[in-house]
Amino acid sequence: MSKHPYHLVDPSPWPIFASFSAFLTTIGGVMYMHAYQGGSFVLSLGIIMVMYTMVVWWRDVIREATFQGLHTQAVQTGLRYGMILFIVSEIMFFVAFFWAFFHSSLAPTVEIGAVWPPKGIQVLNPWEIPFLNTIILLSSGASVTWAHHALVAGNREQALQALLLTVVFAVIFTGFQAYEYLEAPFTISDSVYGSTFYLATGFHGFHVIIGTIFLTVCLIRLSQHHFTKNHHFGFEAAAWYWHMVDVVWLFLFVCIYYWGGI
Repeated sequence: MSKHPYHLVDPSPWPIFASFSAFLTTIGGVMYMHAYQGGSFVLSLGIIMVMYTMVVWWRDVIREATFQGLHTQAVQTGLRYGMILFIVSEIMFFVAFFWAFFHSSLAPTVEIGAVWPPKGIQVLNPWEIPFLNTIILLSSGASVTWAHHALVAGNREQALQALLLTVVFAVIFTGFQAYEYLEAPFTISDSVYGSTFYLATGFHGFHVIIGTIFLTVCLIRLSQHHFTKNHHFGFEAAAWYWHMVDVVWLFLFVCIYYWGGI
């Protein structure tokens, strides 16, 4: 019997397999972007291997937490610190994108007409799809909070309903974002405005997709009785991540869609 509350992980093949998969993806990406023969195959193989690693590694973590009881309070505390640091690192990505946007917009150069938005750029109306998406995303933040409170209160049915509603909101948001991209009058190649706009909003959209998968997995786990009112860090981490996505979108809407288009 263990004399400490910490989880000493059993030997696993997934760390080395993940490293090799990431290396293969990098090599494949470079080959594909430089038009080497077989580059697309190597890139696709690497991505498939990375996704497989994610599934089987996190499957093992779920087994350790749910069925083996290895995630004690001390382990959960460590996981919480890890998730907080991960979210902070993600925020730093967005800080870089906002920095690039403000660097270009606060002192526009003569190459773009010394004005912002640059000459020839027809900006999007922030009060159409962007505002609708803001309402949808804020509503999803409210529903995921509702799910969390219902789970803590032991009301599993309400938690399931609220979490399902959150996933539906997330899918609708992504659909509107894709429609906006298809109808946008400028592309990522249209000056620094297009570059910063699509990098910032596209990276956020990628986070929405990852968050949607995260919440969907939590919905499946909740339906299979993996979470209790006292032991549900997997869901808690997903909720934290989703709130980060919400807050970043508010900054995107105010700074890039509204202020950046004035």
